[in-house]
Amino acid sequence: MSASIYQQVENDPRFQELVRKRSRFSWTLSAITLVLYVSFIILIAFDPQWLGTPLGEGLTITRGIPVGVGLIVSAFVLTGIYTIRANGEFDRLTAEIISGVKQ
Repeated sequence: MSASIYQQVENDPRFQELVRKRSRFSWTLSAITLVLYVSFIILIAFDPQWLGTPLGEGLTITRGIPVGVGLIVSAFVLTGIYTIRANGEFDRLTAEIISGVKQ
């Protein structure tokens, strides 16, 4: 591809919209992930007894197990949300930009 095609893509308002949307969305999901993980670490640091409390009388599973599993599951869910939007809206915008530049 020539430099002019790259310049056309960079100047396309749809490309700028794509970059802006994708960046905002990925930073939002990253912030959510960071808050969840930091909250878990703070909970471990300041209230480990709460996490170490069994879920019920006579049970060996503590509160920390479902909280930790929930944290891991949330990472998968956030990844899935990003993938769905990337494969839908972001790919559609990319295809529009490419078809506009090829014309």
